[in-house]
Amino acid sequence: MSLVQRFSAVVLDGHKGLAFEVPFDPRSRWSISEVSLRPGRRGYHVRGTVNKIEFESVVVPRTKRFFVLVTDEMRSKGRLRDGSKVTVSLRPAD
Repeated sequence: MSLVQRFSAVVLDGHKGLAFEVPFDPRSRWSISEVSLRPGRRGYHVRGTVNKIEFESVVVPRTKRFFVLVTDEMRSKGRLRDGSKVTVSLRPAD
């Protein structure tokens, strides 16, 4: 069984920077547990591609939804900005 999930999303600019919504709960889909990312922040380490650009980031829960945080490298390599439509391939990090 492949853990890779593919979906389309729109990049949003929030109070913590750019992110895009993940249309599923990583815990339920992948049977993985949240980890501490920093004090007061939990989430899931992930790898994948956004518009064919490889990345490593985290999925964080917010208001009963899940978001991939867009890193500076993702933003510059993928030329991502608020409103960008993206094609995503996502899996748990090793």
